[in-house]
Amino acid sequence: MKVERQSEELNRRNTAFDNRLRPVDFEGFVGQRKVRDRLMLAVEAAKARGESLDHVLFSGPPGLGKTTLSYILGEAMGVNVKTTSGPVITKPGDLAGLLTSLEPGDIVFIDEIHRMAKTVEEYLYSAMEDYAIDILIDQGPNARSVRLELPRFTLVGATTRIGLIAAPLRARFGLVNRLDYYEPPDLAEIVRRSAVKLGVDIDDDGALEIARRSRGTPRIANNLLRRVRDYAQVKAGNFITGEVAVSSLGLLEIDPHGLDDMDRRILETICVKFGGGPVGLSTIAVSVGEETDTVEEAYEPFLIMEGYLERTPKGRVATPLAFDRLGLKRGTLF
Repeated sequence: MKVERQSEELNRRNTAFDNRLRPVDFEGFVGQRKVRDRLMLAVEAAKARGESLDHVLFSGPPGLGKTTLSYILGEAMGVNVKTTSGPVITKPGDLAGLLTSLEPGDIVFIDEIHRMAKTVEEYLYSAMEDYAIDILIDQGPNARSVRLELPRFTLVGATTRIGLIAAPLRARFGLVNRLDYYEPPDLAEIVRRSAVKLGVDIDDDGALEIARRSRGTPRIANNLLRRVRDYAQVKAGNFITGEVAVSSLGLLEIDPHGLDDMDRRILETICVKFGGGPVGLSTIAVSVGEETDTVEEAYEPFLIMEGYLERTPKGRVATPLAFDRLGLKRGTLF
């Protein structure tokens, strides 16, 4: 129980930090310009008609702003945002309790919607289309169906694996948007804005150095900024320059290409232990001591995007760039 309380406290503090740095409106949201423009247009049109916003689905790797955009939508529409996640909604009663507590126009944000139980997912169909949900009460000969009328609401779903969402559910989202990795200039702007909120001075070189090593992800950029801020406060008079950022990130073992220790372990496993592959995902996960889903969702997308890995029917294969980055020649073995 003590460990659980400590974990809950840590999550609470991290959430508070994330909320502190989140932009609160479209004007403050950097990057994802096409997605932002589409959402702004949809909000303006819905408000002009006096209607609730159409259902929205966000897909893309973790940390790119899916949750932030859901809160921005709520702020823009002037409605409440209720958040939950797919694994938390385990039975239809959970979903019914959530939806019946809504006010007209409210937004329900479901993170990891691809992990929602199929039995629960089917109840969403009528809720999204007819704004009603049929609940079965009791069992056997006393069983009866009760229809619960719902206020018009907006469902905002977020997923890192859109391919796992059933076609009938995906088709019920009127706005489907994919968020892509950020370019360094946009990340540098995010770092500069976050530095102001954290009360630390940073120059353009320092912001860009952090941005280059952030794997195209704002969440990682902000986390790295926290660590660099600690270094700057202790050793650099609370001022982050390019040189300070390089020294700090070097202590964190994050190289100039954004590769961290786990990235290198994954590449070394494929290149050194298995001669470049192909090698199965589960084998890689066991070799590096990490969960299969974590390797696939948190590390692989960046390594593939940067050209270090390829997915093939037989398994993962390291590219020549991966060997070059590790200073190895293909065929090197322990």
